[in-house]
Amino acid sequence: MIDVKIEQDREGLEHERGFLLSEQPANEHSRPSRILMAAGGTGGHIFPALAVAEELRERWKRREKGEPAGAGGVIQFLGTGRGLEARLIPAAGFPLRTVSAAGLVGIAGWKKKLQNLFVLPRTLVETSTFLRQFRPDAVLGMGGYLAGPVMLEAALQDIPTLLIEPNAIPGFTNRALGPLVRVAALGFEETARFYSSKARVTGNPVRKAFYEIRAKDHVAPFTILIVGGSQGSTAINKCVVDSLSLFAADAPPLEFIHQTGQRDYNSVRQAYQARGAPAEVYPFMENLPEAFARADLIISRSGAAAVAEMAAAGKASILVPFHAAAEQHQAENARAFERAGASRVILQPDLTPERLVKQVCRLLGSPRQLAQMERAARSLARPDAAARIADLIEQLAGQSS
Repeated sequence: MIDVKIEQDREGLEHERGFLLSEQPANEHSRPSRILMAAGGTGGHIFPALAVAEELRERWKRREKGEPAGAGGVIQFLGTGRGLEARLIPAAGFPLRTVSAAGLVGIAGWKKKLQNLFVLPRTLVETSTFLRQFRPDAVLGMGGYLAGPVMLEAALQDIPTLLIEPNAIPGFTNRALGPLVRVAALGFEETARFYSSKARVTGNPVRKAFYEIRAKDHVAPFTILIVGGSQGSTAINKCVVDSLSLFAADAPPLEFIHQTGQRDYNSVRQAYQARGAPAEVYPFMENLPEAFARADLIISRSGAAAVAEMAAAGKASILVPFHAAAEQHQAENARAFERAGASRVILQPDLTPERLVKQVCRLLGSPRQLAQMERAARSLARPDAAARIADLIEQLAGQSS
């Protein structure tokens, strides 16, 4: 039987690093796989990686109960100390090791870019050292500024690597990593052209709770969920607040659930209170599936994780792509959902209170159309995405061991 636990023993290099360790299984010819996951910064990077980690953890637990006992595994996350990962990953029961890292793409101002560039050598050294200490059998990267150094160092040490590319158009880091990684797990068919024979179209991994959401009857008062990403969207927050008087005058009875991000939380909460609008306002919602279940319509950014969650839950949406997103990948994600009939798209330069209220009223005024959009959204879901990526990781880890 494999005993999976977090060791805090400071005697010995591996123990002092806080790895999630497994004892040797009863079958002496098998051993636990060691998987490193590089994910951090935003919920769009963290939650998909957690979905894969939880899939691996569940299947390893099932194998432990077999006769003879099968090999389990070791999952270690690598992130930064300032992102959401510092809270979300330990809360999910996985150990997190932090390294210094800073982004270069999409950073405004040459001074800030230069400052972040000087962090890169430290990131490479810390990452290389940790890889030699942890000795993973496979490394999973979720994209973003941390994945670049981690996947590069893993490739240099000949460790098998798997890159998750959730967007229709890859960002700079994931395109640059294409020649280095062994396998690229993709959310969209059209992305395969960027990765050639390494491409595997798996869909985007989503927490199981989203798939368990049932279709609801659309009756007043309707619930609108506003989600501007894990860090919030000032543009969406401002437009919704500026729309409240129009909603009160022209829309059917409404209730709002609004994730604002930390920056705009107080101002948005006060705006709802000042107008007497029924609203639940949060800087961040860890139980987002519960809010999805209550929503009749979602107003959201169109990051890959966000649209995958809407597909899994089967939710109609109005998508406002982040116009400054690298390679315009959010616009491509949104258009893919619009073409499928699952969403309506309002580009940020066109986002006005009048247009938003008109679109919301049109959709809520036609429950049949909402139901059609929900079916279209669910048709885009890939419930086996996490399992398929877990399969690929185990295959890579098997090649390494």
